[in-house]
Parts: sequence; C-alpha cells; structure tokens
Amino acid sequence: MLTEGKLEASRAGQRLHIIEPGMMFEEQALIHNHTCSSTVTALVNSRLWVMEGQVFQRIMQRNGLAAITQSLHFLRSVALLCEFPEDVLMKVSDALEESQYSNGDYIIQNGNPGDKIFILSQGQVKVLEKHSASEESIMASVLTRGDCFVERGDDERTMSALAAGDVTCLVIDREVFKKVTGGLDDARENPTNKARLKADEDGSAFGETSLCSFQVLCNLEEGQYGHTQLVHLKSDSSCKFALKTIRKQVIQSPGQRERIRAEKHILMDLQSPFIVRLHCTYKDDRCLYMLMEACEGGDLWNLLRERGPLEDDAVRFYAASVLEALHVLHTKDIVHRDLKPENVLLDQRGYAKLTGFGCAKKLGSLHRAWSFCGSVGYQPPEVILHQGHGLSADLWALGMLLYELLNGSPLFSGSEQLKVYTAVLKGIDELEFPKTISRTAAHLIKSLCRLNPSERLGQRSGVKDICKHVWFEGFDWEGLQKDTMTPPVIPNVPCVSDHGRSSLLPETHIEAAPLDDSGWDVDF
Repeated sequence: MLTEGKLEASRAGQRLHIIEPGMMFEEQALIHNHTCSSTVTALVNSRLWVMEGQVFQRIMQRNGLAAITQSLHFLRSVALLCEFPEDVLMKVSDALEESQYSNGDYIIQNGNPGDKIFILSQGQVKVLEKHSASEESIMASVLTRGDCFVERGDDERTMSALAAGDVTCLVIDREVFKKVTGGLDDARENPTNKARLKADEDGSAFGETSLCSFQVLCNLEEGQYGHTQLVHLKSDSSCKFALKTIRKQVIQSPGQRERIRAEKHILMDLQSPFIVRLHCTYKDDRCLYMLMEACEGGDLWNLLRERGPLEDDAVRFYAASVLEALHVLHTKDIVHRDLKPENVLLDQRGYAKLTGFGCAKKLGSLHRAWSFCGSVGYQPPEVILHQGHGLSADLWALGMLLYELLNGSPLFSGSEQLKVYTAVLKGIDELEFPKTISRTAAHLIKSLCRLNPSERLGQRSGVKDICKHVWFEGFDWEGLQKDTMTPPVIPNVPCVSDHGRSSLLPETHIEAAPLDDSGWDVDF
C-alpha cells in the first residue's frame, strides 16, 4: 500500500493508471501466488507498506482458526445447540449472520410475520408479551448472552423482543437451521439406500509378489512426483494393474512427504466400486510404488475432447458414480479437493471411478482444512480466500464438473489465474448458462455452487440431498450399484498383445509392504 508519493502502473509499455497514497496494488498476491503482469514505477520519492504473501496467508489461517474455535466454544454454551455434534455446529456457525441493534430497537415486533432464530451474543434483550390485542405489553423476561428466541411465521405473535442497550445477535433462518441440523441419523445412511460395496481382495493377496513379478505394457501418465505404468502379472497376463512410481528424490520436503503418506493411508481406508483401489505398496532405495486398480477406459477429460458436450443421461451416470464415491469419502470425514474430469477414470466396462487423491485430507476436530490446493477453475471461494474449507468444497467442485461435462468446457477458465479467481469470487448467480444445459441441470449446478458453503445443497443429509434433486428423477440407482446398467460409453480396450512389450521392472526382489505397515513411509 502506498503511504506517500505517486506511482504509475503500466503493462507492455502502456500506461494503466496512477497509484495515489492510500491505494493498494498487487493485493491479490497476498491471497495466492501469481506472476506480476504489470510494472509499477515511482514518479516521485515514495513510501510503501509491503507484506509477503506467505505472511498474510499464515495470518489469515491463524485468525480463521481462532474465529472458528471461539465460535464453537460459544455455540456449545447455547442450550438449543449443546447436544449437537461438532460437525453440525460447524455448519450452524457457517450459516449464522451477525446483526447489530441499538437501544430501543425492536428485534421481533408483535404481529409482524417472520421465521428466524436469534442467538444473543452480546447485550440484553427484553421480552414483552401481551395476551390480547387490547392489552398493553408487559415484560416477561430479560435475555442475556447465549439465550435464544424465535420468530414464528405461522400465527400472529404475542411476543416482542426489544434491545436493552447495544445488542449483537447471531441470526439464522429456521428452514436453514432445520436443513443443517435435521435428519442426523439419515445423514449417516447411504445416499442411495443400501448401496453395495464391492470390495476387492485385500492387500495380503500380494504379499508374496515383488516388482519383478510384473511386466510393463505401456506408460499411462507422467506426474509431478513420478509416472504411472500399465503392468500385468507375468504369471497371468489378464491380471492388469496401474503401477504408480514415486521418486524419493523429488519428495524431500516434509510437506511433500506428508501428502504422499496421506494419499496412501486414505486409499488404504477406502473400499468402494466407485473409487480406484490401492492393492499394495512396494519400495526400493530410489522409489515408492503403489499398485493400483487399472482403469483402461481413459478419463472424462479425454472423453470430452473426443466427443464434445455429453448428453444429460451420460452426465447423470457419471455424476451418480461420483456421488457414490463422495458419500464414502464424506462419511469418513475425508475431503477430496481435486474433483475434475481428469480424475474420473473409466474401467474396461465404462463404469466411472474417482482417483487423484494427492490433495485429499481427513479433516480434524474442527472439520476444516486450510491448504491452498486443487485445480484452477474448480477451487471454491473459501479455498481461494484461505477462509478454511470443509466437505462442501467437494460440492462446489461437483457443480463445476457437471457444468463442464454438459457444456464441453469449464465455467471458469483462462490463461491468467488472477482473472479466473476474480470470476469465481463473483459467483455464478448472474451468469447466463448456455441453452444446451437444461433448466433442472442449471438449478442443480447453482444449488451446489453457492458462494456461502452453508447454503450449498447437501447440508442436511450430505449427498443424499443431491441424489433427491429433480435432475436425478427416474435414475436407476440400484442398477448402478449392482453393475446392471449399460454405461453411456463402452471403451475400446486393447488386449495385452496389442500393447506391445516394454522393459521389465527391476529384477531385484522387493518385498511388498503390507497396507497397514508404516515401513513404506521411511527412508525418504
């Protein structure tokens, strides 16, 4: 921020604007890393205040964490809320809005319709009652910090609430309160009622194998930390797997190592036909290896490039599969944080499976994560602003996924990340959707992509709320779970001989690391 002097901002030799004292510039760099696209030149001797982005982000995280802790401590003291579990209190906290009143202001007035819940957080409130329209109101009680009072919209009220001095209330609509707190038992049920978990054999079946037990067929993917290859057992060419190789030399920092460990342990804990399975892990002096379920049908990103926008029925099939995967994750309090077409794979039958768990995190006691991660265009506002995010981050990304599959291109994209982030923070309410997206699909997308996480569809019963949306009306959930549906696209998967033969994996005997063994994590 400029405190004294005058500066000029320019780009490619063209003058943009003059920066006067009190004005800020490059403030978006405090929120996230981006390359400066303009040149700022001092026109006279000038004085500035400067803050590093990492310092600002740490301050935001610390302040956000303190605010959440303080809010939960207060809500636990409220009689109306003290019996709710912490994850529900977090949702209530997100939905509350603060309102200020001065001495003598009516917070609730006799005879006025309304349907809100008020929690008194500061000051005192006089409760006035009258038994008939002809009588004068009399003071019934005085409310203090932590007390609740409720508007009733179903009849003419006989109660009024009057601020006695300066008052601060936390306010929530009764329907929103019911949505985020009601149906707690139902929220723990499967969103599609008796979903079938088709668990493959556990990792112990691979305990006698080594890396030299596998033959490489082809390379599948190059990643930040290594690569993934399609392999099969030498003893049985029909048993194909994806072998993810992670080079130890590129994961030297504690943060990188922790992400790799987290990915392994999260995948260890997941068994779902809609999530790519981790079968076994290996290690040697140079690399770590993850033997994964092979999905040879490609991913949804490549499908979009080949076919363009998908029909509603096809998108419904893939979205339902993602919802099944998210239900498994969210019931374990795991947020994926990188949902996008590239991370939805198709197996040889054409069924969709969620992958890409490098950003996934099991949430702690506050049910919040703070890392700036995910893919540009799919990150929700709370991630961009470092406000702390929970499971609702995946719901925003699901809305973005639906839009891209139906439209053929992302809703938010561009070569300049800063412009993408700015567009995301403005929200989607005012955006006009293309006519190729039906009205019910647009309603679902906008319901998932509310700027306020507490307003997104799925706050009451998780993904079960989304499954009940009218856009999924008539969808065969049971057929999806029992593998009896015909997928919209049947991949053309080559046989083993069509892949050709690649070089063998290392011929040294490398012991399989049991999935519950921490030995895989050492010797970085």
